[in-house]
Amino acid sequence: MSVLVVVLILLFLFFLSAVRILWEYERGVIFLLGRFYKVKGPGLILVIPLIQRMVRVDMRTVVMDVPRQDVISRDNVSVKVDAVVYFRIIDPARAIIQVENYYDATSLLAQTTLRSVLGQHELDEMLAEREKLNADIQAILDTQTDAWGIKVSNVEIKRVDLDESMIRAIARQAEAERERRAKVIHAEGEMQAAEKLFTAARTLSQQPQALLLRYLQTLIEIAGDKSNTIVFPVPAEILELLQSAHDRRPATGEPS
Repeated sequence: MSVLVVVLILLFLFFLSAVRILWEYERGVIFLLGRFYKVKGPGLILVIPLIQRMVRVDMRTVVMDVPRQDVISRDNVSVKVDAVVYFRIIDPARAIIQVENYYDATSLLAQTTLRSVLGQHELDEMLAEREKLNADIQAILDTQTDAWGIKVSNVEIKRVDLDESMIRAIARQAEAERERRAKVIHAEGEMQAAEKLFTAARTLSQQPQALLLRYLQTLIEIAGDKSNTIVFPVPAEILELLQSAHDRRPATGEPS
């Protein structure tokens, strides 16, 4: 009777050691006598002790911070870049068999790819075209990690840090650019004003009556000033215009 009890206990312990429970986001890569057997899970599975071995694989998306990298841009500017990579395992068997440590391998590959891609661009492109750079890095990583059963879904460049001297140089460049634009805008305004004045002067020269009305309007504006003494010249064209108007008056028989 005692032998039967011992056997039952051993069988129970053997069963307990063979039972594995995998969560919904987990898969178990089973090896049979050292050779790949199958992928199991999720739920309750049995792994025969001493004959089979299981390696758990997490299928959820992994958020991996890429350590800060020193990058020299194409225009020889040294910057420090932080990035984050989002990836997940789509083939548990290849992730375990094809690479020793898929997380470390992906991290090192992301670092080298980040330096390589950013080193081909100038500083202005790093600061202004992050979406394009993110897409380029993501495409390269996704292609190279496909053999490991890994899908790189997204890459984000978090920060691009410059040293103080470069920040001051960029600030001076931006200030010079603003001054250049202001001078260009001012010159364009002067040119447009000159064109309008030239057009107005040509129109007035063709219409003597309009010139006279403009002159009288100017006198009215001056008369509204608080000054007691007003000295104004009378252009010869105005005198000639008045004289011609006087000459055209009909004769009334009275001395003028």
